[in-house]
Amino acid sequence: MTTSESAPVAEPASVAEPVEAPAASASDASTGSATDRLATASRTSERVDVVVIGGGAMGSAAAWQLASRGRDVLLLERFQPLHKNGASHGATRNFNQSYADPTYVSMLVEALPLWRELEALSGQKLLSSVGVANHGDNSAFDAVHAALTAAGIPSEFLPVDEAQRRWPGIRFDSRVLFNAQAGQLNADRAVSALQQAAAESGAHVRHGARVTSLRVLGDDEVRVTYTTADSERTVVARRVVVTAGAWTEKLLAGVTAHPRLVVTQEQPAHFAVRDPELQWPGFNHAPSAGDPRYDYWYTAVYGMFTPGEGVKAGWHGVGPVLDPDARTFTPEPVQLAALQRYAREWLPGVDADALVPISCTYTTTPDSNFVIDRAGPIAVGAGFSGHGFKFTPTVGRILADLVDGRPAPALFSLTAPR
Repeated sequence: MTTSESAPVAEPASVAEPVEAPAASASDASTGSATDRLATASRTSERVDVVVIGGGAMGSAAAWQLASRGRDVLLLERFQPLHKNGASHGATRNFNQSYADPTYVSMLVEALPLWRELEALSGQKLLSSVGVANHGDNSAFDAVHAALTAAGIPSEFLPVDEAQRRWPGIRFDSRVLFNAQAGQLNADRAVSALQQAAAESGAHVRHGARVTSLRVLGDDEVRVTYTTADSERTVVARRVVVTAGAWTEKLLAGVTAHPRLVVTQEQPAHFAVRDPELQWPGFNHAPSAGDPRYDYWYTAVYGMFTPGEGVKAGWHGVGPVLDPDARTFTPEPVQLAALQRYAREWLPGVDADALVPISCTYTTTPDSNFVIDRAGPIAVGAGFSGHGFKFTPTVGRILADLVDGRPAPALFSLTAPR
């Protein structure tokens, strides 16, 4: 689900207020009878080509791509703009290019010009190319460097003393794999820009629209029931794209089989900077197995500078498992204390005692590879496992391709071994 600045909201010009109907259970059977289809047609006057459920980054990107292709698109977002309930809010995400897998590398190559296109359309700065510095004991660095170089993505190794000279706010403990073309994305602005671009291309964007039922009635007919502040509505679509983040499991129950998706509350924090003149790249820091200096670490650490808020740092994918409808937003104190210790030992440019905890969700697959695939009239974009945001416009293009009958990469199949 989304956080965003307000985007223009367009309503279907030919749509009358639908007749209210009881919301069906999310576990309705995936295929309805002919009687069901006739009953549905008689009690709703709203029909569109494609409904996108979930107006976070991925759903908004899909709506933009589909509307740009002339599709009649309705984007339904449960929450209001600028909410903090999902995984697409905040001012910074690392545009980290440290991948060796050819599927992800090709997506990176595609994503950068799409981000620049979106900047041009919106008139907003979305991506700052401050670079990302990767260090620590990561055996994949050489393969990453080779894959990026082969794809034409700038990548170089720096000795520790050179990295320390450039970025004295970070203490480096190994050679550094630096990607100068990488950097930081503004998540709030990005979602706003995607929704604006979608609306300007003809998509209808509705906030405060909570989907309560998703039922497949036939090969080219899906009934979506949703509630607003004052009514319950039904829309019938030829295709539905589900990009509901932490709510995906609930929406797809009884609709289509999919890999297990685990929702966690992740708990990074912003640390105050000591010297506002310091330059900060994004960073990823891998621990050395068996080295007692790292025995308190939960995972590798990622981080970046957020203007006006400080340096964000966090563990990756180890927060408490939760129901997204029962979040407390309260940080887990042991993990937070360990993160403070990390900042104290490895980030000399911050004040480890001056911090503001952050809360977001990860929705993670067993192998951390995405789920982007279609089953019948339902396309799914889910399980981005804490590393999807950088790929947002590429994911939107792939989801639009699925709607148009073209395949997604096999790595992301609903039935891929994981």
